[in-house]
Amino acid sequence: MANPAKKKVKGYLHGFTDAEQQRLHEQARFLEHRVHDRLPFWRRKELIEVGCGVGAQTEILLRHFPELHVTGVDASEPNLAKAKRNLAEVPWTEGRYDLQLQDASRMDFAAESFDCAFLCWILEHVADPMLVLSEVRRVLRPGSPIVVTEVQNATFFLDPYSPNTLNYWMAFNDHQLELGGDPFVGAKLGNLLQAVGFRDIQVDVRAIHLDNRTPGERAEFLRYWSDLLLSGAKGLEDAGKCSADVIEGMKEELKTVAHDPNSVFFYAFVQARARVW
Repeated sequence: MANPAKKKVKGYLHGFTDAEQQRLHEQARFLEHRVHDRLPFWRRKELIEVGCGVGAQTEILLRHFPELHVTGVDASEPNLAKAKRNLAEVPWTEGRYDLQLQDASRMDFAAESFDCAFLCWILEHVADPMLVLSEVRRVLRPGSPIVVTEVQNATFFLDPYSPNTLNYWMAFNDHQLELGGDPFVGAKLGNLLQAVGFRDIQVDVRAIHLDNRTPGERAEFLRYWSDLLLSGAKGLEDAGKCSADVIEGMKEELKTVAHDPNSVFFYAFVQARARVW
């Protein structure tokens, strides 16, 4: 039964534009080798993907695990419509997925319906991550693995020093908190999974540290990160959380960092794995 007093998310910071949907698709491919490294889904048949979005992670899961069927749930009709169009263009996914408009905190599935679960960049956008994880646990069979990948936005660092970018990033995170999300939820995954009854919990902090040792990858990542930052610019400016001057200053700083031969990028996300018992 739904709790009428439960917290609610008041919006999605990035919006649902065509450009944002394309960014989500490119983000999944760009981070594929970091997020999908040795996932524990071999010989699994029925996966629940919470927050399937535009279907970008869905396609990767189906490609990596040929025996898998993915049931994806999302609260955004525009993103689900885009996911259906994207997956329809990949012939070998036909008949291997089902996408549904659902509230992840009260899913319309019987208990023990699935034998694995995947959540990626979704708990940062929900008001009550523990409620969502509890619901995922309900629909998983005993012994099922779950993989949760999340942000830890306090780890972001750039060199040369970029004060406008850091001011923007603080406003970005503050606004996400005000909207009901949590840009620091990655650090809390161990506690959250344990609190709702998962066991065999492993938490892996995955650092992205790019400097002169990998100039090509650093340049690619700076382009990706610039797109991510700018995807929230209109929403922040419209909400009065960030001035146009700061945004323009950030753009110039990002260009400077991108062309500095000694630039450094650092960010860490968190991936947790656990099982139902």
